[in-house]
Amino acid sequence: MRFTDDTEDSLAFVVALVNTASGASASGDDELSTVEQLEWLLDEHGYTGRRDGDDAELAAVQKARTLLRRFWSLNADKAAALVNDILTRRRAVVQLARHDNLDWHLHASDQEDALGERIQVDAAMAFVDVIRGSAMDQLRRCEADDCEGVFIDFSRNGSKRFCSLRCGNRMNVAAYRERQSEQTSE
Repeated sequence: MRFTDDTEDSLAFVVALVNTASGASASGDDELSTVEQLEWLLDEHGYTGRRDGDDAELAAVQKARTLLRRFWSLNADKAAALVNDILTRRRAVVQLARHDNLDWHLHASDQEDALGERIQVDAAMAFVDVIRGSAMDQLRRCEADDCEGVFIDFSRNGSKRFCSLRCGNRMNVAAYRERQSEQTSE
């Protein structure tokens, strides 16, 4: 399914955020354990709006990360309930916005709201499109043995199996070595 650019950007940010957790990150460590790591992630994804740059904000974003990871284990009905809960608790008001170098897109929170809250609302708005587009099956978990990463399969044929090239290559090398081992033992 093809989503609008702002939805795809929001979903890409959510995937990147969720994949900073231990076991899901490239290093295997929590890659969102410092304010500097948070700043880098926000800058990397062009996240705009208020930033406090303190430990309280970092803790709020870590809490949002845990909450948003749940979407990868929910069916559409439960995901819709979570979206509605987030939007209701945060008193989201949807508005059209155009700022910086971005064309018209939707905002459901004020740019001055706390970062953790904005992340939840922005993610909820993106998941509205996923649910409405019957695309929950595109939310996938990495099939690599030792990875807890998640991704959204935007491929045309819906055949993506790994969260990154690193995981795909690692599993392909392991499968190759296993085949070679079986051939030499025959």
